[in-house]
Amino acid sequence: MLSRSSLREKMLALKMERALTWEDIARKLGCSPVYSAMLLYGYGQCREEEAQALAELFGLEEEEKSLLKSAPYREPAQPWPPTDPFVYRFYEIVLLYMPAIKDVAHELFGDGIMSAIDMAVDLQKVKDAEGNDRMLLSFNGKWLRYRRF
Repeated sequence: MLSRSSLREKMLALKMERALTWEDIARKLGCSPVYSAMLLYGYGQCREEEAQALAELFGLEEEEKSLLKSAPYREPAQPWPPTDPFVYRFYEIVLLYMPAIKDVAHELFGDGIMSAIDMAVDLQKVKDAEGNDRMLLSFNGKWLRYRRF
């Protein structure tokens, strides 16, 4: 039986084999590199045109294309807690900084949460004043107030 994890591994292997960048895939899909990666990892549900573009790009069969269009079960592709240093660093950021960020956000917006569904993620490579590479990551999510009832 076809699984999202096996399809993910197939597409990631083909991405590497064909020397495709996330920017290449994003152009083909008409969305951002981060969203493109999310679709390949199986964390998003492809619209018909996105599934068709991936099918063309990776030579997918109809069953694989159909799987891309189904609602995903969003389970991590890595162990939890994470062991990869890059992923673990974000886990560490959440543990260390989120209580402070949460407090500041509630002061600014009131009691609520940032949507992870109605959200855009942007990742950029920038330079600091000394010319060193820096990673600029932004999450732009709708603020959802807790409803009183």
